[in-house]
Amino acid sequence: MLYKVYETQRTLMEPFVDFAQAAAKVYGNPLSPFGKNPFAQRLAAGYSLLYRLGKDYEKPAFGIQTVDVDGTSVAIHERVELDKPFCELRRFKRFSDDPATLTKLKGQPAVLIVAPLSGHYATLLRDTVQTMLKDHKVYITDWKNARTVPLSDGTFHLDDYVNYVQEFVRHLQAKYGNCHVISVCQPTVPVFAAISLMASRGETTPLSMVMMGGPIDARRSPTAVNNLATTKPYEWFENNVIYRVPSNFPGAGRRVYPGFLQHTGFVAMNPDRHANSHYDYFQDLIKGDDASTEAHRKFYDEYNAVLDMDADYYLDTIKTVFQEFKLVNGTWDVKSVTGKAERVKPADIKTTAVMTVEGELDDISGAGQTKAALDMCSGVPAGNKRHLEAKGAGHYGIFSGRRWQNIVYPSVKAFIIDHHQAAAQENRASSAIKTIAAPAPVVLPKPAVEAVRVAVAKPLAQATSKPTAKPVENPVAKAVVKAAAKSAPKAAAQTRVQAAAKPAAKAIARKTPRGK
Repeated sequence: MLYKVYETQRTLMEPFVDFAQAAAKVYGNPLSPFGKNPFAQRLAAGYSLLYRLGKDYEKPAFGIQTVDVDGTSVAIHERVELDKPFCELRRFKRFSDDPATLTKLKGQPAVLIVAPLSGHYATLLRDTVQTMLKDHKVYITDWKNARTVPLSDGTFHLDDYVNYVQEFVRHLQAKYGNCHVISVCQPTVPVFAAISLMASRGETTPLSMVMMGGPIDARRSPTAVNNLATTKPYEWFENNVIYRVPSNFPGAGRRVYPGFLQHTGFVAMNPDRHANSHYDYFQDLIKGDDASTEAHRKFYDEYNAVLDMDADYYLDTIKTVFQEFKLVNGTWDVKSVTGKAERVKPADIKTTAVMTVEGELDDISGAGQTKAALDMCSGVPAGNKRHLEAKGAGHYGIFSGRRWQNIVYPSVKAFIIDHHQAAAQENRASSAIKTIAAPAPVVLPKPAVEAVRVAVAKPLAQATSKPTAKPVENPVAKAVVKAAAKSAPKAAAQTRVQAAAKPAAKAIARKTPRGK
């Protein structure tokens, strides 16, 4: 019922919102008669603020057209590589006509960025993607608004999220041999589960996994978000925040956690900060500070654009992550695409390097919640685990803005490169060992080859001209034996070379540096 009331209210407000937009333009135009009013600038600012408070915010575009790579402008083509009912795997393919730049781009690591499905669109990570594109092949999970997904596509659970991530990882591995994975906020938990399950099955796991500001262990340093989930029973969420999509959307009838409720919760966490931000916007409009007003619009165009989440997924997350803490308690069973329940065991991860990132001032995922993943990865060598606390960074600062670019990204980039290069060196060493250890082919000397040819041709000619019942000694076998005897010294010498090379191969393997 609440969803219908909200949509009705939004529909009724549309004429007033449109009027506010038009009035802001009329009073803000100096050539308009209304613009000559002494209070015109204040009236234009007021109507502009009213318009932005009342308008409906649609999903923004990533809008990344080019990136700068070492002084060269590289074109970006955004496309969907995999289209699932509830998510698109989106790729940002880079193009350049500079041969040196193109060669450099081809050798860079592939990274899957798993965006949060927690109310905002994946475009919230636009700054993350744009920065990563300078040094990586970038893919991102672009989650769909559940109200646009027809009921015929079924429901979506937390287990489905885990299975989606595994499918996307395998897709990148099939294209590039392997990849790296970055998860931001909410997806740290399902991504951790996905990689754990792949390791338990003996599958190839990503070279590295970076988890940023996520509730791996929500019991540590609980925040307002954690407290809400623990102080209310599961039934409260099911009965009070789950509604059906109205009939004017493709997903009519689907049970969802509406995006407008999530947005209300976000604003309620810091109401004073948002009120001051809007007041500053009003003042900047009066002063004519275009840079500040544009920055405000850009932020809130993203922040106010929210999506609905499927009810089953939302309720699964509440129970699994914030109430029963199944991941850290070792009691989480994930149902695979075949319907088989599999236990999540992070200790089975052995070949994936793990890095955790937290913001010093994060008020959504408290201190230590993400770092807990390092203790759970007992199978990963200590040298392949790293933690970073971004000083002065809040929740959004660890993946967007100045602190992301100056503090977090350099560390993440170095971590990925270290383990990407280590894997490449291991592959080269392995190839060298195989080449040295491969048995050399036996090469018959030319006289022996000629003897075999003559020995084969002569009896065949005799057999066709004079058939006989008398057994004939096989001259082919005889010739081969003779030839092998003559070439035996050379084969023995080659065998001795191989035996001598084996210690060298082992030395290469020992000296090859591994990931740190």
